[in-house]
Amino acid sequence: MRDGRVIRALRARPGLSTLLATGGALLALLPHPAFPQPARDLAPFEEQVLFRADLDPGYACYRIPAVVTTTRGTLLAFAEGRKENCGDATDIDLVLKRSTDGGRTWGPLQVVDPGDGDTHGNPAPVVDRRTGRIVLATTYNKGREDAGNCDVPCDRTPHLQHSDDDGLSWSRPRDLSAQIRPRGWNSWYATGPGHGIQLAGGPRRGRLVIGVNAESHDGGHTSANHAALVLSDDGGEHWRLGALDSYPVGSDDTYRQKPSELTLAERGDGAVYVNGREQNGTELGNRDEAVSRDGGASFTAPFRALPGLYSPMVQGAVAPLRPGRWLLSLPADPDRRRTMTIRSSYDQGRTWESAELGRRVTADWSGYSDMAVIAPGTTGLLYEAGKADARQEIRFARFTEEWLGLRRDPGPTTPDRAPGGRDGQLLGAPRLVGGRFGGALSFDGKDSAVRVPYRPSLPLGTRDFTAVLWFRYRAGRGEQPFLWMGGMGGAPQVALRGEPGERRIAGQVTAVTGAGPARTVTVRSAGAYDDGKWHQLALRRTGDQVTLTVDGVSTVAPGVPGTVARNSTFGVHVGQKPDGRASLTGDLDEVRVYGRALTDGELRALRGANALPGAPERRGVSGEAPGAGTAGREPVLWLPLDRIRRVGGPDRSGG
Repeated sequence: MRDGRVIRALRARPGLSTLLATGGALLALLPHPAFPQPARDLAPFEEQVLFRADLDPGYACYRIPAVVTTTRGTLLAFAEGRKENCGDATDIDLVLKRSTDGGRTWGPLQVVDPGDGDTHGNPAPVVDRRTGRIVLATTYNKGREDAGNCDVPCDRTPHLQHSDDDGLSWSRPRDLSAQIRPRGWNSWYATGPGHGIQLAGGPRRGRLVIGVNAESHDGGHTSANHAALVLSDDGGEHWRLGALDSYPVGSDDTYRQKPSELTLAERGDGAVYVNGREQNGTELGNRDEAVSRDGGASFTAPFRALPGLYSPMVQGAVAPLRPGRWLLSLPADPDRRRTMTIRSSYDQGRTWESAELGRRVTADWSGYSDMAVIAPGTTGLLYEAGKADARQEIRFARFTEEWLGLRRDPGPTTPDRAPGGRDGQLLGAPRLVGGRFGGALSFDGKDSAVRVPYRPSLPLGTRDFTAVLWFRYRAGRGEQPFLWMGGMGGAPQVALRGEPGERRIAGQVTAVTGAGPARTVTVRSAGAYDDGKWHQLALRRTGDQVTLTVDGVSTVAPGVPGTVARNSTFGVHVGQKPDGRASLTGDLDEVRVYGRALTDGELRALRGANALPGAPERRGVSGEAPGAGTAGREPVLWLPLDRIRRVGGPDRSGG
């Protein structure tokens, strides 16, 4: 909860939704909650605004949702009520709304834990299904009158309270620092936010587990990050620190990984799956994951980054809908907090479907979320959203598995002929047309694109490189994306696009070194080349310069040092921006990327013969390792774009 943005009003939308914090696939071993009976006329998807400043005056905004279902079937929706502004360290109350009819109607707002001028937030509720007690962990820090963040180091302390009457009343909070905040965790501490879990099977059945993250300070600067689980085996009376993964800051003031805001679920074999927000580590990916096989006492391995799981840096939630289908709630825009999407896993979190195969909840701005099962086959989502800003309101959506849809196959692909290449996924319906060399793909400017999934050989890192392709288009306006590698916005990236409204082609390189801010160089041509003819386009980084070349005519600019692939989700997008908000109206052929700077002569060879002199490239061959002496001569990406492969059907080729 270290964010703050302007809050504006949005008209409430009718509907509902709610959630349940369960112990995972083994829930049957613990007492079941008394699920409300579903209404016969219940729609597959319904939504309503649950928290907003004009609905419950007295607060400037509401943030940081968390939700559980009690053993009586009551839904408890928690949030931070921020009084003076929407800052993370203002005067904040922990507030609650209850629903006893499955989220169709809600009771009045009640204050569970008043800030009294300080910050009381980061709700992490968990239900003890043996006793019915609801345990609520929170974090405190001294409040401030402006919208600024807590000073670094920020002295934050964990607290705990409980309810034994289904959330109607709550015990006085008690400080848990002595139990679960080691003395050296003195710069930051956060519980959750979002629901914890109760283990449902095995020798640790009944254990309560909550995720926390923290930082250490050595008196001069932040020195280490900690992601951990905290455990209770007596219904929340006593707690201890369990699994822990710590990362020291590097000599360049960066972290390899910095996982935080953990969400948990229990697998069928009793393992605890942990998925978290990645906060500015140097590894690729804005999500991390880890697993504990001893009931949360330790992690089997350090957290690992998930470069291909598209999301901005944000808190999210995992909820097992049933053993064969888990759900993950996250915005799908890789750069900004918008486009809330539900993605499914059919192997209990070992893999997640891609963003385009998930079910979109909204195209609006959207941020933090929590999620759980309301009743068999019905899930709820509590999430931050707004038309103008993700912090305008907190919405409550309710949806069925019917609305989510059945598992979808990835659909048609087009081959990547580079060594070890994984075929590019076709989005929308690009068409095969005649190309500069054989066939090519035509993009409709709406939703057609090619997305190449992440593989370790694709990120260019700090290397010199060349991205080269053929394009043909007549669009007179709008952004026309040709190729995008890496992140978006200020994240490291490599991009080629047409800008016909400005009468130019643009090549962009964004790179970062150490802990310093990313730097961007954009090189532009003297014309848009939107004449409907084929043109060769190349972007090269060579030492300290970047060169854009169109049909052999080059423009050179000073380069930017550092890596072009760090701290962001990663994929290759052809014909579309990674956020899907701009698409090409035109055709592309022979998209290649090399891990070195090609010479002008090599570009001429590609322009004339579609091959480098002496290169080991062989059309139709993929998945082979480079031979001796060929390093750098084979492309790391090669999309001829002359063939469409369909699952269970014959290939189609063009040309």
